[in-house]
Amino acid sequence: MLAAYRMIDANLNRAREAIRTVEDAARFAWNDRAVAEEAKALRHALQTAVAPLPADRLAAARDVEGDVGTTLEGANEYARNSPASSAVAASKRLTEALRVVEEAAKSVDAGVARAVEAVRYRAYALDARIALRAALGAPRQWRLCVLVTRALCRLPWHEVVARAIDGGADAVQVREKEMCARELVAHARAVRAICAPRGVATIVNDRLDVALAADAEGVHLGTDDLPVASARRIAGASLLIGASTHSLAEARAAIDAGADHCGVGAMYASDLKPGLAPSGEAYLRAFTAEFPQVPHLAIGGIAPGRVAALARAGCRGVAVSSAICGAQDPAAVARAIIDELASGAPA
Repeated sequence: MLAAYRMIDANLNRAREAIRTVEDAARFAWNDRAVAEEAKALRHALQTAVAPLPADRLAAARDVEGDVGTTLEGANEYARNSPASSAVAASKRLTEALRVVEEAAKSVDAGVARAVEAVRYRAYALDARIALRAALGAPRQWRLCVLVTRALCRLPWHEVVARAIDGGADAVQVREKEMCARELVAHARAVRAICAPRGVATIVNDRLDVALAADAEGVHLGTDDLPVASARRIAGASLLIGASTHSLAEARAAIDAGADHCGVGAMYASDLKPGLAPSGEAYLRAFTAEFPQVPHLAIGGIAPGRVAALARAGCRGVAVSSAICGAQDPAAVARAIIDELASGAPA
């Protein structure tokens, strides 16, 4: 019986330390509230599961000096190059420790063993989230994403893309609502052929399947498209996922579901979505205050002359369609927007 308590005590310590490592990585390295909250909830669930075990028996079973394992060191014990790698290792350690607690508890208290089993399954789900979050890395904050629809282009679409990039655009979204899937894949690949050599991201609007088939960097999903959580399960870490949001509630849901970026809008009335009432700068201010580390793109009716005010409201990036697609000189318009974004930003 002493050996069982000794195993439980040691592995409870491992599990608690592992959960705290994961929780703090989520809080301080990733600013990921959903992962931090789940880690905290898991920590409390574990405490509840093992509460029936007598604390004095666990303490009495602890024998640090007599533990032959304290001098054993794994080959990769100190091979950590980031908080993400530490979190991944910790989440693996958590599931292993919980399994040992569960097995040892079977000879002490079957009810505790069953309760720990339930916690272990929750830990498996958290482990998957940690692995995915670590693989995604830190998403980039774009300054200017140009939404390109061929029918809106005053110049040939490929010239619009190239010249917008000349003006400083660092992302291009392929937005073709009426194009069939086969044609859209070919078009997205053509856009990426222009963007990729210059370090510019290609994003596909709405169509996760097309984004994957075209090797695009990301997909942007509207509120009526495939849910973000479903898209993340399909794409894993292979795509950046952006989501349209019009309120803090929508933003919170999208971020918790795994969105890397949020479209924030509409800022102003837009010909692209005439039926969408503007959320305005008030929503932008609320978003940047609530989610200061989440990359965003203010969208809706954005053109030169309006961007400086958005920057003063906390905006770090904008999505623009008509103002650039319909311009005779897309590079000049792109440059003007970026200059306003920089000049209006707080010092």
